[in-house]
Amino acid sequence: MRFLLAAVNAKYIHSNLGVYSLKAYAEKYLSDSAAEIQIGEYTINQQPDEILRDIFLRRPDVVGFSCYIWNIVYIRRIIRNLKKILPDTDVWLGGPEVSYDGERLLAEEPAVTGIMAGEGEKTFVRLVKAYEESAAAASLYTAERKSRAVLPEEQLERILGIFFRASSGEIVTTGPAELLNLDEIPFPYEKTEDFEHRIIYYESSRGCPFRCSYCLSSIDKTVRFRSLGLVKEELNFFLKKGVPQVKFVDRTFNCSRSHALAVWKYLLEHDNGVTNFHFEISADLIDEEQLAVIRQMRPGLIQLEIGVQTTYEPAIREIRRTMDLGRLRETVGRIKSFGNVHQHLDLIAGLPYENLERFCQSFDEVYDMEPDQLQLGFLKILKGSYMAEMTAEYGTVFHDEPPYEVLATRWLSYEDILRLKAAENMVEVYYNSGQFALTLKEMRREWTSPFRMFEALADFYENQGLNGVSHSRLARYEILYCFLCESPGNKESLPMGEKEADGPDRMADERIRRQERYRDLLMCDLYLRENVKSRPFFARDLGPYKQKIREFFRREKECPRYLQGYEAYDARQIANMAHLEVMGDGSAVLFDYLRRSPLSHNAAAVDIDEQRWKGAGAAVPESFGR
Repeated sequence: MRFLLAAVNAKYIHSNLGVYSLKAYAEKYLSDSAAEIQIGEYTINQQPDEILRDIFLRRPDVVGFSCYIWNIVYIRRIIRNLKKILPDTDVWLGGPEVSYDGERLLAEEPAVTGIMAGEGEKTFVRLVKAYEESAAAASLYTAERKSRAVLPEEQLERILGIFFRASSGEIVTTGPAELLNLDEIPFPYEKTEDFEHRIIYYESSRGCPFRCSYCLSSIDKTVRFRSLGLVKEELNFFLKKGVPQVKFVDRTFNCSRSHALAVWKYLLEHDNGVTNFHFEISADLIDEEQLAVIRQMRPGLIQLEIGVQTTYEPAIREIRRTMDLGRLRETVGRIKSFGNVHQHLDLIAGLPYENLERFCQSFDEVYDMEPDQLQLGFLKILKGSYMAEMTAEYGTVFHDEPPYEVLATRWLSYEDILRLKAAENMVEVYYNSGQFALTLKEMRREWTSPFRMFEALADFYENQGLNGVSHSRLARYEILYCFLCESPGNKESLPMGEKEADGPDRMADERIRRQERYRDLLMCDLYLRENVKSRPFFARDLGPYKQKIREFFRREKECPRYLQGYEAYDARQIANMAHLEVMGDGSAVLFDYLRRSPLSHNAAAVDIDEQRWKGAGAAVPESFGR
């Protein structure tokens, strides 16, 4: 028999650990079986007909789909048509999106044969055995397929962890799936070679010791770890293959101090200089010994995702979250000071007791921790979670369709949600892109609240009719410059000498100096990322400096002081490969694209001294070029 495990991923670069794990486990424990198990990986960006065609040409006897909140609607469209072209193929669903609402989904989808709920490895093996036994008993399969195997209900009833439709039409559930010892699961990537341009997902533990009410991982409180010996062997496989990125899917990777420390020590000692490892952690659990290991790591060896979610104590308690906020803030700050780890901090809007004003405060507190990325997410009411049980109590209104995102709560109106969405878009474009770091740092000085800063920028987009337009990168710089020319920031945050009390002439001079300062910072931000040839409308004309720029690169060719590694190029080529930008005070900043930060990928930038560039040196912020 032929079984197809179908994964519909969000992007091509993603992989689906679930289907690889099912296949590896089945091949190990069905070694005497003649069953053929294939994997089909697709994306939600493909046309459904492309996927239907591929599945049809494979002609599986049984196809199983891996279901999540972001692909379930797409998968349901596919399976309704799949049964029309392959009426004799059984369709099974598995994954978190179908594990807690199997009865309703089976009632709504007659094309689905059954659902595997919870951990699927043992369930899948037993299902394959049941199909083979049924086919053999009925003599339905010979060298050529004659008919369709139908599983007797008594066989299905013996398989733990499934929902199925009985002949009477009744939906039957067989009870929870059996939890595995993770060492029983074979390494799922042993036979895989396609690692280029792919993110590889890996797990060294299952379950979570915490009880966060919005998360499905809180349901399984039995944390199980894969033996460190196996984990190290498998990490070595990734390191030898030079896999670009490995993402640990462990829900709280460092819930075991010894486990996390051992893995991080191994990576430090066996770093291949290429592979990046991503971990989701609780920062307040990190201790001094772990910090000492992290401090020694190559920049970019690991990156950390830290779920803060909220800084409001009543909300933290209500969602059953355990967190030492002071310790978290201290740890994030210390790791940032190392300069070698990308930190991604998460917030969730829509949590109980947190209104708009209090969420703004949570945002401001996390923003001032200076994460490399700040994810402003919105509460999702997941089936099976405690949060779903409390919707009436919290007055939660949410989308009926996946991803079940919150629309309003007792504390947060839909209008508030819209304001948060608008600000979120600005955070994504201007903060999380990493393209405006210097400018945003200066803007922070002028605003008492970072959230209000992004909200004001969102209002500017709305008032100028800029929403709903696909803006180029260059246009984003021009828009921000126009916003800064119009918006003075929060005057309460400005020094007394910059307030209107000093008179209109003083204010006019200050506005001009301010615009020049932002012009410099925006141009530096622009050239830190890439050596663009098109320049924004506010850029200074470099024509008057053309000869000086040529002379600078000629001297660098003859006697390099700032640019190393350009020996094979002449002065004109070097001038095209690097960039020299003139500042408002006549000084110059050099951008070297052969030397980039391994974390931000920004070019190295240096202020040119008076001997090589006549005039005063440019005042460059401390974080410049990082």
